[in-house]
Amino acid sequence: MTDNRADIPAKYKWDLTAIYADSAAFDADFARAQEMIAKFPAHAETMTSSAEALLSTLEDAVALERVISKLFTFAHLNSDLDTSDNTYLALSGKMSDLANAAGAASYFVSPMLIKLDDETLSCWYDECPALRAFERTIEGSRRYRKYTLTDENELLLARLRRGMGGHSGIRSVFANADLDFGYINGEDGKKTRLTDTNYVPFLMSANRRVRRAAFKTLYKTYKQFGNTFAALMNAYVKERTTVSQVRGYDSSLQCSVFDDEVTPVIYNTLVDTVNENLPVLYDYYKLKKEVLGLPSLHLYDIYTPLIASCTKKYTYEEAVEEVLDAVRVLGQEYHDVLEKGIKEHRWVDVYPNRGKRGGAYSSGCYDTEPYILLNFCQTLDNVSTLAHEAGHSMHSYYSRKANTPQDSEYTIFVAEVASTVNELIFSHKKLRESESREEKLAILDQILETYKGTLFRQTMFAEFERDIHASSEAGETLTQDLLCSKYYEIVKRYFGPDVVCDPEIACEWMRIPHFYMFFYVYKYATCISAASSIVKRIETEGDAYIPKYLEFLRCGGSKSPLDSLKVAEIDLSDPAVIKDAISDFENTIKQFREIYNG
Repeated sequence: MTDNRADIPAKYKWDLTAIYADSAAFDADFARAQEMIAKFPAHAETMTSSAEALLSTLEDAVALERVISKLFTFAHLNSDLDTSDNTYLALSGKMSDLANAAGAASYFVSPMLIKLDDETLSCWYDECPALRAFERTIEGSRRYRKYTLTDENELLLARLRRGMGGHSGIRSVFANADLDFGYINGEDGKKTRLTDTNYVPFLMSANRRVRRAAFKTLYKTYKQFGNTFAALMNAYVKERTTVSQVRGYDSSLQCSVFDDEVTPVIYNTLVDTVNENLPVLYDYYKLKKEVLGLPSLHLYDIYTPLIASCTKKYTYEEAVEEVLDAVRVLGQEYHDVLEKGIKEHRWVDVYPNRGKRGGAYSSGCYDTEPYILLNFCQTLDNVSTLAHEAGHSMHSYYSRKANTPQDSEYTIFVAEVASTVNELIFSHKKLRESESREEKLAILDQILETYKGTLFRQTMFAEFERDIHASSEAGETLTQDLLCSKYYEIVKRYFGPDVVCDPEIACEWMRIPHFYMFFYVYKYATCISAASSIVKRIETEGDAYIPKYLEFLRCGGSKSPLDSLKVAEIDLSDPAVIKDAISDFENTIKQFREIYNG
């Protein structure tokens, strides 16, 4: 397939005219949004004067959000199709400014909701039943009452916040723009510049010399700037813990998970359960050592695939049919909606082209299709990626169809559940039906890597993040020695007796940008755990369970993430959910051994 976008057939490309037929239609909505922003501050005078005034404010806020989301979706999708096109790059910049203006115009909504007393609000719900449609929005703000400061202090904190939160950006510029990792000799023996981007591909090399050189060289550079990274991490953690304490949270961990509508119990249950089952992970590394035929398994060996990549090629049409066939287990409606979305509504932009953003994602908003970006190159991994992104899009489809705009978006806490369900359903079905030993092993290796990277590695990160925040709250300064020591001890525990924990790995925390995302990584692990339990229920209970799962997809933002998962009978406070995922990982190891040795 050509990399010239103009030469790619239309059926393989998004039809974004379905969002805006032309620039005039976009400009008209942009002007409408500006007008709505200009008028919105008037609500500040009346918002809490009556039930009807509150309803009017919230309706206008949602209407404004819908217009801005549609404009933003159009701009960013077009920009991602050709990142060199300055037209859409500039448009994305305009949209960022517009969103900031909307935020400034509506800043008062949440504080005023918090100040409403319970008795007044209860009466208003009775007087104006239509207000009930915004109950999640209202209560979503009011649950922060305990952690809201006086008006004067909130204003002061808001002003201080302008100079806060820059640590992630500083780290990114320093690590990606300023650090020079030097060169290594690649597989062809030629000198190649090492970067943080090509580091992992080098670790996947079949040549152990290349893997070792990449590992040693990268961390030698990080080590040279360890004090700088530690000072940056210390400042970031100190800022987050201080703000959490000022607001009255028990800890920075509690502050973060409160946003997810969960408690630290969920976080700690994940860490504790994974730690109790680390021997299963040790068995995986023992398998890797055996299959790779290495006298000792070093940390620079762990990314090496167990087997060479599957050589079978898939056309895009074959990939679509494979995915549609796999999700048929979720019911005819699910299958038919996805089929129509892909084949008729052109949800998927399929092939890479010059200037197109790499990777894959699902995107969209309440008033657009749930679009999927791919860079399809005919591999088995690409087919799995299509299944994964289709899971996101179908989750969005059901959420938006079943809910009002204000309750239609599911939270980040459950964002990877539906996508991982689809990925696992596809992999399990493919595994059952494949007659090729090569393909079976490739699928099993892919599943193992998913669990290792998403459940175990992210939980390891989550444990380290929790512990360094606790150290800071206890008054310790996060020096390079303290951070490296804590990280190295955790790494040794997670990798176990069959992996040589090279001392350079103590610096790995320096290259992980997620540690500046305030307890984000644990959500990857909880999502794959929930997905694994759901797939187990689907495969053992079939039609009796499917309606419960589909109802979870329909929850959107109408329930808390934990309550929405309970609709699918998944309780993340129960360690059994985490154990289900670990059990699937363990069974996959056994399957790989049986086929490999058979």
